[in-house]
Amino acid sequence: MEDWNWIQKIAIYALPVLFAITVHEAAHGYAARYFGDRTAEMLGRLSLNPIRHIDLFGTILVPALALLLGGFLFGWAKPVPVDPRNLKQPKRDMLWVAAAGPASNLLMAIAWALLFKFSAGSESGGLMEPLSYMALAGVQINVVLMVLNLLPIPPLDGGRILISLLPVPAAQAVSRIEPFGMIILIVLIVTQALSVIMLPFIELTYSFLRFLL
Repeated sequence: MEDWNWIQKIAIYALPVLFAITVHEAAHGYAARYFGDRTAEMLGRLSLNPIRHIDLFGTILVPALALLLGGFLFGWAKPVPVDPRNLKQPKRDMLWVAAAGPASNLLMAIAWALLFKFSAGSESGGLMEPLSYMALAGVQINVVLMVLNLLPIPPLDGGRILISLLPVPAAQAVSRIEPFGMIILIVLIVTQALSVIMLPFIELTYSFLRFLL
């Protein structure tokens, strides 16, 4: 795939990136509704329609540039609004609302892995080869996004899960990091420390998928 031109790369990665990011956000909204918050539904964001979640910069431009430059594949969609005050038990329920996004990425990674197994094992030609490449891209993107979002840095999902698990004083201390969370993340990306941190967990997830299938 290294020899492919940028049009081929974007064609292979476009659909997996789009669904990985938008389904992740929709999962937060569905989980929030389950636990009592209908904010996303009232604002028309409780949908699996990618168009409702696309952020021109984060969903299209940033992933495309990262892919073309061969850097860390990174992106985001418009965050689904969640009002913790509407949840039945805000501190406890936010854990499940936050975890729903990474969980959706794991499920999508499994689905793409099954598709790869089917397409790679098929003897028919035609679309099977590009389909297998797209399936591999889907596995890669969803595993990376899952691991990235589980980092315990607010406002990432892992940070919100950590806040839900900690006692109130410690949770309040961690929540104060949130305004600086994206700065911390950018520093980790620029210094390449993020790849070092994530790689063991990415490999562990790949091992799980191989075992599962």
